[in-house]
Amino acid sequence: MADPRPLAPTVAVIGGGQLARMMAEPAAALGIPLRLLAEAPGVSAAQVIPDQLVGDHRDLDALRQVTAGCAAVTFDHEHVPTEHLHALEEAGIAVRPGPEALVHAQDKGVMRERLAELGVPCPRNAIVTTPEEVTTFGFPAVLKTTRGGYDGKGVWVVRREEDCGDAFAAAAATGVRILAEELVDFRRELSALVARSPSGQAAAWPVVASTQRDGICHEVIAPAPDLAEELALSAQQIALRIAGELGVVGVLAVELFETNDGRILVNELAMRPHNTGHWTQDGAVTSQFENHLRAVLDLPLGSPAPRERWTVMVNILGGAEQSPGAAPLYDGYPHAFARDPRLRVHLYGKELRPGRKVGHVNTYGDDLEDCLERARHAAAWFAGDLGNESE
Repeated sequence: MADPRPLAPTVAVIGGGQLARMMAEPAAALGIPLRLLAEAPGVSAAQVIPDQLVGDHRDLDALRQVTAGCAAVTFDHEHVPTEHLHALEEAGIAVRPGPEALVHAQDKGVMRERLAELGVPCPRNAIVTTPEEVTTFGFPAVLKTTRGGYDGKGVWVVRREEDCGDAFAAAAATGVRILAEELVDFRRELSALVARSPSGQAAAWPVVASTQRDGICHEVIAPAPDLAEELALSAQQIALRIAGELGVVGVLAVELFETNDGRILVNELAMRPHNTGHWTQDGAVTSQFENHLRAVLDLPLGSPAPRERWTVMVNILGGAEQSPGAAPLYDGYPHAFARDPRLRVHLYGKELRPGRKVGHVNTYGDDLEDCLERARHAAAWFAGDLGNESE
């Protein structure tokens, strides 16, 4: 008689973007079935996860349907309504990360309030309701919608009261609050990535330096060059403490500012695999995607140790002049692979559009400048934008 038990527990993934797509590879290697809630047919993750349902992440019935019979549910993004996550928990689904943790990544106002309670260093901030209150807070400032913003959307740098109109118009249209933060004078942006399991085991990858372009992560260097050991340790300790205090399950990315006077301040939180962790696919013993799945299922976590002295990740972005008839990204392989046999390429199954993240490349080795040149050249080649391959 055949054994009726499944070979392994199924994990539901909400959202069909590239993060869900990149969970599929370690899931297949580990023999863990995934079931996808995709926002539309043929989106990035739907191309590689055959067990799928097309539906809206705001539809509780769709969430119930996709999670039925699953051991746990996790996320490609943080936009599932908190009340729906509570409803899934009440139905016996392990929601990871859970709603009590995830709300701190969903709502920047809630996040700032909780981090202040924990004594975590953050930029000076306040909830504001009018341009006049921003004037009282002080210029220059950064205004952020507390919910829904990502990749530079929902963020405005303002230097006078007259600059605040767009932010408050967006808040009025969406019903969200506005958070004002000081405009930090920083040397660079860092990211501390950790994974935490329900049993409390945690793993921390090396702290990385990231470069943004038009509000979108463009380049990551692992580990962050010339970062004082005490600052690197402090950043990891902050990330591990936040993960533990908030009860995060899975990957937590803590985006940080390294200030010009030698401090680190928490900028943003993400409770899912993160762009600043894509280097781990080829540069770490265990990638962020594998450890995220291990954590979701409360399996022992893998080593986050780097495989090489340096790893560089550069995103492939659609250029400003990109046209719908542009050559497929696949056409970039002959040159890129012939030039650099050690190059690692990860494409997302998306068409090129201006500013759109469609893939990334990883390079690794003992020479940082060599890694940077190889990664920048390859990313620019795929995007058809060799004139902008260096900073």
